[in-house]
Amino acid sequence: MAREIRITPSILNADFSRLQEEIGKISAVSDLLHLDVMDNVFVPNFTFDFDSASKIIKESSLEVDAHLMVADVDHIAPDYAQAGCASVTIHAEATKDIVGTLREIRKVGSRSGLALKPASQIEDYVDVIDEVDMFLIMTVEPGFGGQKFMTDMLSKISRTRAIIGSRPIWLQVDGGISLQTIEIAADAGADTFVAGSAVFSAQDPAAMVASLRELACKS
Repeated sequence: MAREIRITPSILNADFSRLQEEIGKISAVSDLLHLDVMDNVFVPNFTFDFDSASKIIKESSLEVDAHLMVADVDHIAPDYAQAGCASVTIHAEATKDIVGTLREIRKVGSRSGLALKPASQIEDYVDVIDEVDMFLIMTVEPGFGGQKFMTDMLSKISRTRAIIGSRPIWLQVDGGISLQTIEIAADAGADTFVAGSAVFSAQDPAAMVASLRELACKS
């Protein structure tokens, strides 16, 4: 059975001074808006505090997929679910209570996501699979947009796909997704793709989203 393909553009590389206009360019062709929240603690970069993120979530013409790259995520994640995110992803490396936090996200009605940095192994988290609606495999080190796709992560994507099996769990990849890399990520088993610089650096962001989807669907 063919997997459903989802494209979730990241606003990390968008023009924040006219963000709603930027979102409007891709809203008709994208599945979700990927919101990278960084605190300059868990990762060496800062993007949004909760108030700024909440405003984006409220005003976005697309449902929001929040990727929380923050310390103290156990306390912060439920707030993003309450703010109206369709999906909230926490990092396994930042949480002290994976199961409890994923359950809190779900309790509000959001999808629960678990992200893994490149050095983290999916096999260490098999026991929480029933709490997860989406696994996010980082194909760069989290913190900055525009990095090169790490091809050595393809085996981890494939292993995650095998672990998911027939469960209705999304498999997202984030980092360096472009026209040159989305097919190999899809071939490895991913079905949900974060693309930032490839989309918002394109002359026609909507056309780029369509092209990325077409390539992923060919897998």
